[in-house]
Amino acid sequence: MSISGWMGLAVAVSLAVLPARAAGKVKVLIVDGQNNHNYRAMTPFMKAQLEKTGRFAVDVSTSPPQKSPSSSWDSWRPAFGQYDVVMSNYNGEPWPEPVQKAFLKYVWEGGGAVIVHAANNAFPGWTEYDRMIGLGWRPAQYSDRVFLDDEGRLVRLPPGRDVGAGHGAQHEFQIRVRMPGHPVTKDMPLKWMHAKDELYHGQRGPAESFNLLATAYSDPKAGGTGKHEPMAWWVPYGKGKVFTTVMGHVSGESIPGIECVGFVTVMNRACEWVATGAVTIPVPADFPTETEVRLVPKR
Repeated sequence: MSISGWMGLAVAVSLAVLPARAAGKVKVLIVDGQNNHNYRAMTPFMKAQLEKTGRFAVDVSTSPPQKSPSSSWDSWRPAFGQYDVVMSNYNGEPWPEPVQKAFLKYVWEGGGAVIVHAANNAFPGWTEYDRMIGLGWRPAQYSDRVFLDDEGRLVRLPPGRDVGAGHGAQHEFQIRVRMPGHPVTKDMPLKWMHAKDELYHGQRGPAESFNLLATAYSDPKAGGTGKHEPMAWWVPYGKGKVFTTVMGHVSGESIPGIECVGFVTVMNRACEWVATGAVTIPVPADFPTETEVRLVPKR
């Protein structure tokens, strides 16, 4: 259904007016509750890293678990409109229609969204979500394939051409900043090492008004494609902004993908940017280098 169709329907969830982007803490809501990754390890860590900057106030809304009765879903209504940013750490059953409508309305009217790793796998078949995220974990026939060639030129292939979404073996890999003037990536090294993670390849989607901030080379030696695959990007949706990073794999209790200082910096700055249009959080002194991974110190 088109956005005009969505907006023409009665919205079952009442949304408060978006809070003013005034001085003070940026209000973030992390949505989790279902994921093929360990969201119980991811969410507390990401929440702590956001709060550690002093820039954010963070709440969490956890959905009912899989195969819950409809009565449980009926009482789950995240108050999107009370926040400046909604960060999705969710990959599971479709949200109830009132929640879907509320989320679309929230972003369309100016809310910010940050999509982390497997959250871009979520909701295949939800056309407006595909538009919001630009690219997602989808099969080869689903939609267009987007990557960069060795000269840094954007390549777009039609459905059915080349591979669908996947990844090779987990490994450390180098991130290449492709939009160094963007507020999120400004002052970052043009190349930096990311901690052991899944390097997503073959993402598919409409990629409308697609702004690619960073890529990684998907090495065939690690089961990759030999292409420079999107790692971080943003898409405008109505008056809102939707930022995606496909970094951030967590398997069991092993969390190097989110302990990476690079990942944390991208996440923090993306949340500030989608909320305010600017970034005040600096690139830390211990940021990864072109050859060295840096992890958040364990306390």
